[in-house]
Amino acid sequence: MKEEIEYLKKYLHREDNLEEAIKRLENGEPVQYIVGDVNFYGNTIKVNKNVLIPRRETEELVEKTYNYLKSFNNPTILDIGTGSGCIPVTLKKLIPTSSIDAVDISEEALEVAKENAQLNKVIINFFKSDIFNNVQKKYDCIISNPPYIRYDEKIMDIVKNNEPHLALYAEDNGLYFYKKIISEASKYLKEKSILAFEIGSEQALDIINIAKEYFKDAKIISEKDLQHFDRFIFIINE
Repeated sequence: MKEEIEYLKKYLHREDNLEEAIKRLENGEPVQYIVGDVNFYGNTIKVNKNVLIPRRETEELVEKTYNYLKSFNNPTILDIGTGSGCIPVTLKKLIPTSSIDAVDISEEALEVAKENAQLNKVIINFFKSDIFNNVQKKYDCIISNPPYIRYDEKIMDIVKNNEPHLALYAEDNGLYFYKKIISEASKYLKEKSILAFEIGSEQALDIINIAKEYFKDAKIISEKDLQHFDRFIFIINE
């Protein structure tokens, strides 16, 4: 609690009441929601109870994807399950010549994402879509940090009690969205393309096997995060 209070003192906006903020903290609310924004890859990203709090691992996903995209000119990118919009906002700032679409099923999340694009002075095309339902183009890169927690998986109370379950949990042992995206992605990817995922630390083998079924000729790469957990899958079509 001491660290969180120091965080509040440092980042709480001037007009906010510290005493009230500490009460919210004591009631189990995440410090990021109380402050109202987080630093993500050097960018200010607004957050509230309608979106997940961006994590360090997702910063790593963005950085790794950016490195893979360096061989593309003016890449077209689709972010599935955009949430706060932290992924497309950051990629657009890293690759100003990119063209980015970002979708989410939650209208409330899309409102937050649009605010973050405006705040960071980037242009991104946000629209509501249940995965590919309203998507009509082909892309150089599809990126996603989808819900991947099993319904019977134990997670911290502060996450379970505050962050949107729509963005946390997935059916089929947490694999539902990977299966759905991978099985349909070829219709929305250009011949030379990248499919990039953040994954649960125990899901790499299952997702690799799913990818092999639908992308027989692709290079499938599993990469670890800074904690040395399997955390990212890249499907490279060359």
